[in-house]
Amino acid sequence: MAADSGIQNANAIFPGQKIQMQNMLNQWQAGKNQPQGFAQNPSIAKNTSAVKTNESIPTIVVTAARPTTSLQKPNYINAVAHPVLSKTLDRAVARGFIPKVEQQDVYNKVLQVANKHKFSPDDFARLTLMESDGMNPQASNTRCHGIIQFCDGPARGAAEVGFGNSPKSILGLSVYQQLHLVDTYFDRVGLKKEGSVPLDELYLAVLQPAARSEKRPEEPLGIPGKQAKYLYEGRDPQAPMTRVSITQGLLQNAADRLGFKNLNPQPVGLQSSAATGLSNVVSSDPVSSAINNALNPTTDTNANSAARIRLQVQKAADYDALEAPKVWLR
Repeated sequence: MAADSGIQNANAIFPGQKIQMQNMLNQWQAGKNQPQGFAQNPSIAKNTSAVKTNESIPTIVVTAARPTTSLQKPNYINAVAHPVLSKTLDRAVARGFIPKVEQQDVYNKVLQVANKHKFSPDDFARLTLMESDGMNPQASNTRCHGIIQFCDGPARGAAEVGFGNSPKSILGLSVYQQLHLVDTYFDRVGLKKEGSVPLDELYLAVLQPAARSEKRPEEPLGIPGKQAKYLYEGRDPQAPMTRVSITQGLLQNAADRLGFKNLNPQPVGLQSSAATGLSNVVSSDPVSSAINNALNPTTDTNANSAARIRLQVQKAADYDALEAPKVWLR
């Protein structure tokens, strides 16, 4: 059924997907391999509605209803395919951010949102490790709240998801509930693209959407406000912040918080490894190559020059004219 329907993971079915049953129907009609208990078990169709695409071929349409009980067994969290997300969720459960009974639902929802907006589930985990210590639904710095820090103010994150009048109410929502807001927010800021969304683009959509207009990997972005040291060149808050330094900082922050080994990619590019929690990166990509050079420097090609700092300050002023400044107290 999964193969017929184009579903890669038969254990992860999302609202809106259609399950084609033509081949099964043909088997039933031929009297072969009829599944036992399918028709007799009403729980199988509990959150589905049956429709017909024609007179003979039924289709199951998965509805958006959330399961009333968590999946008990087997455990479908794939720690090999998504090591950073898996370990982030384990850590969130251990710290009380997510009830154990909701861990599977949260995992499924992250995969659904990631699939819709075309970013890596592991990259989303890295984002939350920077923004909320790894999916802490009550993370707040008095102005920004929740797992990706929805900020108050006109046209800011909280307002984009319907909490403009009471942004702190977001803190009363669970991680699973906040993930619905994350989905809405990414729709509003136009994250969905034709191709896959890289880590730096995903993070900028949350941190400073206007900065996404600068595509050059090592150009100062001019992000205003006080940010985490990881995000600056050389972890120096006085230095510029670039797409390369953001990606490098998010990778290293996740490795440090989750206890992965220190990042030590090969010269040809970042290699995929469950031990380090890194995703595959093509060495021909200019951002990836720059990150590799930053992690394994031979010479300092990004000197903290006065000209680069002035450019950073000027761009910050330009962004302030478009968006209210974002103050972070990490």
